[in-house]
Amino acid sequence: MGERIWLKSYEPEVRPALDYPEVPIYQFVYDSAAKRPNGDAIIFFHRKFSYSWLKNQIDRFATALAAMGVKKGDRVALMLPNCPQIVIGYYGALRLGAVVVLTNPMYVERELEYQMNDSGAQTIVTLDHFWPRIAKVKDKTPLKNIIITGMADYLPFPLSTLYPIKAKRDKLVVGVQPGSGAIAFKQMLATTGATPPAVTHDWANDVAVLQYTGGTTGLSKGAMLTHKNLVSNVTQCRAVFHKTRWGEEVMLGAIPLFHSYGMTTVMNMGTALASAMVLLPRFVVKDVLENIQRHKATVFCGAPTMYVACNNYPEIKKYNLKSIESCVSGSAALMAETQTRFQEITGGKLVEGYGLSETSPVTHTNPIWGRCKIGSIGLPVPDTDSKIVDLETGEKDLPPGEVGELIIKGPQVMKGYWNKPEETAKSLRDGWLYTGDIAKMDEEGYFYIVDRKKDMIIAGGFNIYPRDVEEVLFEHPKVMEAAVAGIPDPYRGETVKAYVVLKPGETATEEEIIAFCRERMAAFKAPRMVEFRAALPKTMVGKVLRRVLIEEEKAKLAKEGEGIA
Repeated sequence: MGERIWLKSYEPEVRPALDYPEVPIYQFVYDSAAKRPNGDAIIFFHRKFSYSWLKNQIDRFATALAAMGVKKGDRVALMLPNCPQIVIGYYGALRLGAVVVLTNPMYVERELEYQMNDSGAQTIVTLDHFWPRIAKVKDKTPLKNIIITGMADYLPFPLSTLYPIKAKRDKLVVGVQPGSGAIAFKQMLATTGATPPAVTHDWANDVAVLQYTGGTTGLSKGAMLTHKNLVSNVTQCRAVFHKTRWGEEVMLGAIPLFHSYGMTTVMNMGTALASAMVLLPRFVVKDVLENIQRHKATVFCGAPTMYVACNNYPEIKKYNLKSIESCVSGSAALMAETQTRFQEITGGKLVEGYGLSETSPVTHTNPIWGRCKIGSIGLPVPDTDSKIVDLETGEKDLPPGEVGELIIKGPQVMKGYWNKPEETAKSLRDGWLYTGDIAKMDEEGYFYIVDRKKDMIIAGGFNIYPRDVEEVLFEHPKVMEAAVAGIPDPYRGETVKAYVVLKPGETATEEEIIAFCRERMAAFKAPRMVEFRAALPKTMVGKVLRRVLIEEEKAKLAKEGEGIA
């Protein structure tokens, strides 16, 4: 890679071309293992695994898959939290030329059955305590190779011996034995060689990953991400994180690696930088803070809810977080208070970025060490074009300040949706990806997400964007989290309802919140109802599921209607 990657900053007028190595995405691991064999690749519950060890395990997994009959183009599903096994499984399947299907461990049987059938995956790697769900769907899907692992497989002593006791107490299934279609992951690796068959890759066209969209607005679709897409986005991310040092960074892996955000900014960028990846199976604030302090994490990519949780942790002052240098927040809007407080605590930089499953995922970010605009998703990353077009036809370019649909073109944009040519044709037009996000661009080229097309509320003939209302709610000193949704209203069509999580120890009334909003926005935008909650429904990366809130409201209305009848 050329020196052009290492930018001092990037402004709209400075958009350098990058040099993209035409290699499969797993090559970054092999290069790091060759140059830094004894360097830490993974830190898991404080146990350290080197790059030479990781390469060996990847080769063993690829060899074992080949022996099972898995070949180039076959789909291999990974249903795992952040742990060494997901890294081994991901790169091992890719080494063999297979296509990785990243599967959310929280999926219920219906979702699992749909994804396995849609992808045609015949092989899955999963945890032992997910086995009951797999067992219920395996005969309704193409699955025939079920590889079972356990959290205890790579835990340090004595946690490895204590885990089965904890699992039993928590009513988890552990120690699923080979047989009945199940194969033991660790035993499989221990009894195989480390010489996988040679595979040739078409860098630009071979699909590496089927990254399923969140499914928050309907059936999820598998975005086909090629090796070129993934390598390009890693190269672009390295340009954004231009002050990172090869072989010296410690990446905090608190966001799930099965999500495109974690896959690229933690796992793929981490291995490209020969970084140590501190993997956390789930987000627990205390664990995050302890791992940052103990392992001196330098890069922390996350969601706003994670930074909010850290900022509000009662014992935050007990931890030294000054090792943090750079953070990019994604999946939802980053509020000014959250950014300012987290930067004060850590001394590092925190900025907002943007991306989609269909773009590997990163397309925009505020310069980490350049000019940052709160409320903006920032500038397109290098070699990425983006513009705003009219909502009606999608064909008219709009000038700065006008609101329309954000469309994107770049080397990280997906090949298309798996087995969905009609959906692909709707989203990809003349090389441009139509994101479905309503946005605007200012005179300096910074972009702002106004809302999702499908989330827009139409109340009394007025278009209301939930994000506008949420930004005001976050200004309230008692509010920790907030979400806004349009719920059915017999008179206005829809009406605005706010769902609010208060900061610990705070109390507020519905009238107080509504009055606060009415002072700061047009009356038609202000919420008519407020519901206080202990928590909001979210995806694994912290994105609020407005669809769930709306479905709950519809269910309430239906029940009330039955009661009246």
